Amino acid sequence: MESLEVLLAERRVDEALDALDEGESVAKEARDRQTLPPADLQSLQTAIFEQRQKLADQLADAACQASISGYELRSAVMALKRLGDGPRAHTLLLTSHQQKLKSNTQSLHPSAASHGVAYTAALSHLVFSTIAQGASDSLAIFDDEPAYSSELVTWSVNQTEAYAQLIRRHVLASPAASGGLRAVAECVQICLGHCSLLEARGLSLSPVLLKYFRPCVEQALTANLKRIEQCTAALAAADDWLLVHSPMGSRSLGAAPLGAMISQPKLSTSAHKFNTMVQELCEDISPLESLRLSHQALEGIIQTFNVYINMLINALPGSMETENIEGTGHRIVRIAETEAQQTALLANALLLADELIPRAATKLSPCHQQQANRMEDSAKRSSERRIPEQRELKRRLQRLVDQLRDSFCRQHALELIFGEDGVVRLNADMYLNMDESGEEPEWFPSPIYQELFEKLTRIANIASELFIGRERFATMLLVRLTDTVILWLSEDQNFWEEIEQGPRPLGPLGLQQFYLDMEFVILFASQGRYLSRNLHQVIKNIIGKAIEAVAANKMDPYSMLPEDEWFADVAQIAIKMLTGKANFGNVEREGVGSPTASARSASSPISHGSQ
Repeated sequence: MESLEVLLAERRVDEALDALDEGESVAKEARDRQTLPPADLQSLQTAIFEQRQKLADQLADAACQASISGYELRSAVMALKRLGDGPRAHTLLLTSHQQKLKSNTQSLHPSAASHGVAYTAALSHLVFSTIAQGASDSLAIFDDEPAYSSELVTWSVNQTEAYAQLIRRHVLASPAASGGLRAVAECVQICLGHCSLLEARGLSLSPVLLKYFRPCVEQALTANLKRIEQCTAALAAADDWLLVHSPMGSRSLGAAPLGAMISQPKLSTSAHKFNTMVQELCEDISPLESLRLSHQALEGIIQTFNVYINMLINALPGSMETENIEGTGHRIVRIAETEAQQTALLANALLLADELIPRAATKLSPCHQQQANRMEDSAKRSSERRIPEQRELKRRLQRLVDQLRDSFCRQHALELIFGEDGVVRLNADMYLNMDESGEEPEWFPSPIYQELFEKLTRIANIASELFIGRERFATMLLVRLTDTVILWLSEDQNFWEEIEQGPRPLGPLGLQQFYLDMEFVILFASQGRYLSRNLHQVIKNIIGKAIEAVAANKMDPYSMLPEDEWFADVAQIAIKMLTGKANFGNVEREGVGSPTASARSASSPISHGSQ
């Protein structure tokens, strides 16, 4: 025992362990053979126990020293385990690693937000390398015994939670609150990257990080979407609504070659800002696939696009008075004064909805990051799976664009239907008054339909330049605008009450003028290829209503009307005159009562027909 005390004093651990083992053997042999009196045997066993406990305390003290090396720590823990105190040894092993981690962490000081990435990288390396070393030491010394494995997992989770709280407090909180999604996403990606290296050791700690980081990313996403609204609104307040190519230097373009730059879309200033910020948002959140925020991000983008659509609606003249858009908070928008500017509003919305937002949405696809490394057929299958999602997205976006289109058409229709003084120009008097004078007019479409034709012609010319490759939308715009005017006439109760039940009957001249106006609309809409079946049927129906109104007054409407060719001829001449393509070189040889002569004799196209 004196020799053992010397070994303990000199910290010769292995020799002390051997001496203790030898003492245990001697005591066992003495007990079995009864070579020692009971009192001496008890004294020997007590001495061995005390020396064993003394050695264990020495080893525990050594393991708790901050200056202990990794080799010395493992040796002390192995010795303590050999002494039969495995649970204590394992706890001391993990505690020692934790103390070193705490000491090293205190030497890292998060400075400015710009250094958040560096701090995150340094702390991540420190924390997860410590956990990895602790796991390696545990496995090497204690193998994979369930009790020790369970303690290791609990310890690893605790270290990860403490680490996540540090990152959240010092790195993520500020940019998350201000909408700095890129900074938040980059730091979270670094954390998850380091954490994933432990999975090979059987430690899956990513769920721990996600529990702490997901609220931060969600907060950053929400704030970022709000910032998109605010930045876009600020630019919309001064937007000249002129379509230009994207300004150089935006992150979404990067170092694009000249050819790619030439093919960049033409948008107004606010639309370019909206597109750039949406593209960057999707790029920033794309690497964080494990957070499963793609759906939330996409829903936020759609809602933000809805807000932008409301801004564009408010940019239409008169929309401040006619539209009641609740909850947008964005009422100050520069008015689009000209038809070209107003059509540019539609071009903004259409290009964003049909191409640019869906392009951004593809970056949220789970396979976006690995797409370059996948087999061609696998990528094709993935693309096919995304087709329904893309279609549904485009449908939802298109419905928002349709709101803007309908507001555009309604505004232009109201400009035609109502005068500046608010009086309805498209009224029954324009037809009922014609028969009071008894004089046959010089036949020409009514002024309001002339203006409708001229407006549609101007918008068609503008649309042909702004909607290249999207001619169907341009056609539907013209269809919708024409429909809006004619449907208003069809559904105007005051108009039809005057025609059908008013004190003055609709006479032959009024009926002929009404018939001419409707045939004029059919002709120019047909030639412009925006005569829908619905519009054609509505026109036929309201012509029928007018004819029935005349017949109800015991007159034969068909005996009052010229042949169909007459209406077609006059309408065609009107189109040529209004477009400046009329040629009257041979008019003297035509009959005085011919539609050509009648149309030619008018001093001005706007002066023909009833007012």
